[in-house]
Amino acid sequence: MSTLTLKDGTEIFYKDQGQGPVLMFHHGWPLSSDDWDAQVIFFLQRGYRVIAHDRRGHGRSSQNIYNHTIEQYASDAAELVEFLDLKDVVHIGHSTGGGEVIRYVNKYANGRAKKAVLISAVPPIMVQNESNPDGVPMEVFDNIRDQTLNNRQQFYIDLTIPFYGYNREGAVIKEGVQRNWWRQGMMGGIVAHYDGIKAFSETDFREDLQAVEIPVLLLHGEDDQIVPIENAAIKAAKLLKNGKLITYPGFPHGMPTTEAETINNDILAFITA
Repeated sequence: MSTLTLKDGTEIFYKDQGQGPVLMFHHGWPLSSDDWDAQVIFFLQRGYRVIAHDRRGHGRSSQNIYNHTIEQYASDAAELVEFLDLKDVVHIGHSTGGGEVIRYVNKYANGRAKKAVLISAVPPIMVQNESNPDGVPMEVFDNIRDQTLNNRQQFYIDLTIPFYGYNREGAVIKEGVQRNWWRQGMMGGIVAHYDGIKAFSETDFREDLQAVEIPVLLLHGEDDQIVPIENAAIKAAKLLKNGKLITYPGFPHGMPTTEAETINNDILAFITA
């Protein structure tokens, strides 16, 4: 098992597999690097070196109860990149991981990032406020906090239904996918997950999006019930200098799992272009 001890003593678990051009994957809340299995094997089979880590407090990383902010997550990613001396990296982030990627690329990459992919990602900003009047009301996130604090075990099962679009007509519900989501979630620390809600919902990424120069691919499902597309990728694409947006009718938030073939091939086309 590979781990890196960060400057503040937090141990970060990571996977470093394969040889070739480097891809680094950043997972969503409240999961782990295991959520990228369908992408990891796809790109390993095509000659890539694949890095995937468990965010602090998540998965197999130490359950540090401090500093659960996007700024810290991006800084942690930078420490791992520098430790492994990775260069010309394509960073790929899902949901919260997409926010981590765009903040990392803007503030911490130091020329090491080649391209970025944001999948079902939270930027520019999720929460409704004066500068984002059509955002998601704070009450929604307060409910997620309450459920995480008081009902986490059941909440993490229930959340898989909208996450994967299993509440839509004709959906094929896979219990194994639900259990795997629950397994990953329950491996992480409750403090990290509770504090992480503020990080993914209230962080403003608009300046990051506007500042990034490298090519950025945005992939978003039009039926995303977790991170609504109109408040996310549609807005983010307008702020990027060098962005490309692909949307998918009917695809859910968890489309890297449910629609892996489509997502993988679109990522491959982007990074090889």
